Amino acid sequence: MGTKKIRLLGISGSLRKASCNTGLLRAASEVLPSNMNLEIYSLANITLYNGDLESNPSNSVVEFKKKIAESDALLIAIPEYNYSISGVLKNAIDWASRPAKDSPLNGKPFAMMGAGGGLGTARAQYHFRQIAVYTNMFTFNKPEVFVPNAWEKFDSNGNLKDESIKERIKILLETLELWVKKFQVNAE
Repeated sequence: MGTKKIRLLGISGSLRKASCNTGLLRAASEVLPSNMNLEIYSLANITLYNGDLESNPSNSVVEFKKKIAESDALLIAIPEYNYSISGVLKNAIDWASRPAKDSPLNGKPFAMMGAGGGLGTARAQYHFRQIAVYTNMFTFNKPEVFVPNAWEKFDSNGNLKDESIKERIKILLETLELWVKKFQVNAE
């Protein structure tokens, strides 16, 4: 296995400039285990999914799929819209999952977290678990990071103010680190 750093690709399902979910990814970059790198990737330029274009996707889709393939794991910040994941995130996952035989999501370990209203994106995260089953992505059951009443825990720029949540993110990342190592050992 060596001392190679684990490459995480951070994906926020929100495009808002002051997004709390993107703020969770920034907070994660502050508490990363020493053998991890985190690149936060914006979904802003991903074109709308169109099955007619699968054989000739846009450059933004090609780049996104390449970033996923090059990562050891994903860290996904999942907002909740209408009891589910955002359209932005669903669109990106739809592109990355096609064609299925070449999907960089297949077998990819990941962790998820989310900031939102009263349940802190619990419903969206559970919905994403269903999507992960179909795309053959792998996450662990616990810990879970749900940030309820996000407006109280982030400043107006979307930066996390709550240190207890940073500690929960740190534990999530430490668990993801162990999870990725299990996949690396199994792949050898």
